[in-house]
Amino acid sequence: MMDHFHEEVVVKRNRIFNDILFALSNVVMIISALLAFMTLSSLLGNFNLFNLLFVVVTGAIAFLLFLYRDRLRTEYEYTFTNGDLDFAKVFNNQKRKTLGTMRVKNVDAFGPVDSEGFRKIINMPELKRRNWFLNREANLYYFYYQKENAKNVIVLEPSDELVDMIKKYLPMGVYRA
Repeated sequence: MMDHFHEEVVVKRNRIFNDILFALSNVVMIISALLAFMTLSSLLGNFNLFNLLFVVVTGAIAFLLFLYRDRLRTEYEYTFTNGDLDFAKVFNNQKRKTLGTMRVKNVDAFGPVDSEGFRKIINMPELKRRNWFLNREANLYYFYYQKENAKNVIVLEPSDELVDMIKKYLPMGVYRA
């Protein structure tokens, strides 16, 4: 028996704005850290409440930008192996967050987002929606499943090759075009 394996990385197609924002956040982070350090050193000689507040605010800005700037360069990774689909979120090609694993044969519905089936599902009450895509204009697909009495839908942007592999493992009647 032949193994079915496919891995793909989804990147934002128009990244100019995010790249500019990333560079700007690096500049602001460095300037904030330098201002906080210089004000802190002057604060040691002459205590001033305003300067203390300035150190806290600029230090917090530098720290938060250090923690969250990588999110401006987010990618999604889909790995398909013999009917199992793994999802991961990658930040700046450095940090990886596993989002979960799905057995394709356990889904209740799968199809394109622009279908009638998706419009019916998306209006269900108490539906947990996960958007694991970056390009709104791409061919988006959804997985609908129930787990522990909770209704869930995952929206992603797989390639045509991945969609074809998924279809092979779906139970009869689950694919809704």
